[in-house]
Amino acid sequence: MRPLVTQLQQQFRHMAHDMHILVVDDHSPDLTAAAVRMLQQDYNNLHLLEGSKAGLGAAYVRGMRHAIDHLQADVIFEMDADLSHDPADVPRLMAAIDAGADLVIGSRYVKGGSISADWGWLRRLNSRAGNLAARYIAGIVGVNDCTAGFRAISVELLQRIDLDRLRVQGYVFQVVLLHAAVVNGARVKEIPVDFADREHGLSKLGVRDLLEFAMNVWWIRLLSARVLVKFLLVGAVGVLVNLGCFSLFLQLGVNKFIASPLAVEISIISNFLLNNFWTFRRRVSTDRKRIKGLKFHAVSLLSLGVSFATFVLLAVLLPDHSPQLYQLAGIIPAAAVNYLLNAYWTFKAAPQLPADISSAPEPGYGIRLPNPRG
Repeated sequence: MRPLVTQLQQQFRHMAHDMHILVVDDHSPDLTAAAVRMLQQDYNNLHLLEGSKAGLGAAYVRGMRHAIDHLQADVIFEMDADLSHDPADVPRLMAAIDAGADLVIGSRYVKGGSISADWGWLRRLNSRAGNLAARYIAGIVGVNDCTAGFRAISVELLQRIDLDRLRVQGYVFQVVLLHAAVVNGARVKEIPVDFADREHGLSKLGVRDLLEFAMNVWWIRLLSARVLVKFLLVGAVGVLVNLGCFSLFLQLGVNKFIASPLAVEISIISNFLLNNFWTFRRRVSTDRKRIKGLKFHAVSLLSLGVSFATFVLLAVLLPDHSPQLYQLAGIIPAAAVNYLLNAYWTFKAAPQLPADISSAPEPGYGIRLPNPRG
């Protein structure tokens, strides 16, 4: 503990910010608390928070709440106490926060970052597999190092996250917190760092942590898929609106080549309203309503063109069939265009966020395994 605290204090002398160190200790047997108390005699910005052992995730949440409520922190750093994370990188992460990022990751897997040559093949495989799962199963595709434990996080961002719903105990906490951050509109920045092999302590990663990790990345994927499910349900409603309006216009004597685009436009408007206030309602967008409306109108016109072109082509080539069938056929390509452009442009989440993970977590976010240790 002393080497870490000493090196951090050296870095703090060159920073303009009022920096503090909070050590969260769950009655560990390595006498961490006793070491911190001794160091507190030399440093008045060193703090100790003790508590019952309830898992890594609970310790992180307790530490974050203490830093916010009692230390009035504006930015919170996460870093290991075994010198795997270089204290000299703290000013670099802080500078990225000052430049406008909400969450900064000391990344091993961006250009310029590295991991220790002393890592064995199994540890490398675990790390790579965890990041692949976080990116391509949980859907955090915009971040290279999702499992990194070296981070700087703005308190303003943390206050938008319901930390009580991040009900995980092990190392998957980093992935769950990152997902919740991007869902809440975080501007994420990765800074390359060299991840050294630990100088002190032993790894506590066990089978239980791996199981919890696997369960939670799939749970996040399930939550994210709800956006697509909602969009499909809205699309089904749109089909009924489209065909209903088209049939009504035909009964009123409206020419089928006029009735078709009118019915499409009405269904597009109904879809937009439902998607805006239900499907994508939790997405954080940087666009003003006026800009979003203009984007939606452009997508609507393109979708209308695709649908109408399909309708006209089929009506000319196959004039003896039901016009309702042509109208239905035109809905399919138009719906694809409508979803892709609206999901990834009109309702696009804030910059640097992968659009397919921008569904908000539901109550009970995260799967917590029973703790046999109490």
